[in-house]
Amino acid sequence: MTRVNLARYRIDKAKEVLIEAEDSYKQNHFGLSVNRSYYAMFTSARALLALKELDSSKHSGVISLFNQHIVKTGLFSKEVSKSLPKAKDIREDADYGDFVNITQEDAKSQIDNAQMFVEEAERALLRMM
Repeated sequence: MTRVNLARYRIDKAKEVLIEAEDSYKQNHFGLSVNRSYYAMFTSARALLALKELDSSKHSGVISLFNQHIVKTGLFSKEVSKSLPKAKDIREDADYGDFVNITQEDAKSQIDNAQMFVEEAERALLRMM
């Protein structure tokens, strides 16, 4: 499998995961929705890293590599990139935190951020190929 094929596969996967976030939101599963929104962004970041033959087994490592090799080099919007670590924190709170209440507004905000992130990643992928 070429790195371009892997990157395209991951972008397609990110789009599927974004649909899962929207479906969860519609069913009032806001914690699950923020989880899926984060994974849509995370998978998009990994798609772009695949073109550079970079990856990490840790989420923080992926975010660090993404910032260093994709954002700082001007391949991806700095402003949009800021939503990734925030989404990671909210996802971790939703998945692992005690007494955490993810609101409808939280979930909607994360879906909106994920949509922007995935769209920006898709544009970056086309520029990078």
